[in-house]
Amino acid sequence: MAISAKTHVKGAITHRRDSIALTLSDFQSLAEHAQQQGEIIHQQTAFETQSNLPSILGKGGDRFIHLRNGLTLHIRQATLRQPLSLEQQHDSVFPLTAKFYLSGSSRVKTKGAAEVEPDYTEATGCNYLYHLPDLTEVEEWQSDEPIQVVMIYAPADYFRSFYSNDPHLAQPLQRFLAGDGTRRFHHPLGQTTAAMNQVLQQILQAPYQGLTQQLYLESKALELLALQFSQWTGEPSSRERSRRLTSIERERLYTARDLLIRHTNTSPSLATIAQQVGLSEYRLKQGFQQVFGTTPFGYVHHHRMQVAQELLLNSDLSIAGVAARVGYCNPEAFSTAFRRRFGINPKAFQLGR
Repeated sequence: MAISAKTHVKGAITHRRDSIALTLSDFQSLAEHAQQQGEIIHQQTAFETQSNLPSILGKGGDRFIHLRNGLTLHIRQATLRQPLSLEQQHDSVFPLTAKFYLSGSSRVKTKGAAEVEPDYTEATGCNYLYHLPDLTEVEEWQSDEPIQVVMIYAPADYFRSFYSNDPHLAQPLQRFLAGDGTRRFHHPLGQTTAAMNQVLQQILQAPYQGLTQQLYLESKALELLALQFSQWTGEPSSRERSRRLTSIERERLYTARDLLIRHTNTSPSLATIAQQVGLSEYRLKQGFQQVFGTTPFGYVHHHRMQVAQELLLNSDLSIAGVAARVGYCNPEAFSTAFRRRFGINPKAFQLGR
């Protein structure tokens, strides 16, 4: 049920569990209306755009980082107040798109595209590569679950300076790089690998500023594309091959993860955790990189921030109270960590701005 954002959206979403359906035009009208009401919807810097959700729909939003020659990083971090479906029409000129789900999932329905499944799900922990020009799709998102997705948009022109006549690439990629911008494909690449997860965390916690950050993020975006191309052809990287874990070691790593989560506020030492699960400290750190794509304390930090999001959305705790609950003695240190993670300070997130 597509509805007019300006006249009907507010009434349509007064019931928290009701689902709402919008066209892209509806969504844009709703965002404009929220902006007129004083909400901070769009923020622009030299090479970055932040688009926040109207508070009536949820919290968080989309961050677009504009790199060279049309290459774009898109980071979506949000939580919806209710299920949302968004219908949009893709242009006839469409970039190669890489998509990585760190949390959340979506159901996608396509219309009139023989090359693409008419109804499929994109899920947490999985990654996708696709080219879908001239296509109408409806994407459905669930409410009350943190959504964290990283996307890369690479127009065909971006690859012109690369050697693209590579017979080892998958056929759809070969056609796209050769200049065929009409053929559609949507390829699920399965579980996001440890190497991919590590790069994703580096993007989310990117250091530097200005030009240095642009160079850093472009290199990471290209690394992710290279890992996807390799995953599609079934050629594991040497890095993946060199870190094989036994099934027993994997079980112990999951036990270590559970211990870290259980003791988030006290942060036991790595030596203590390693001893409790029967791994060396080196193997614990190496295994965490492989299985979870980050360090043990990087994982704890990620968990703390996810819990903080939930508390800010669904409790009456103050910022200091949330900080204490997730293990921060200093509310200012918590606010800084939250802002670096999500691109918004916790008070603004709590208020839906």
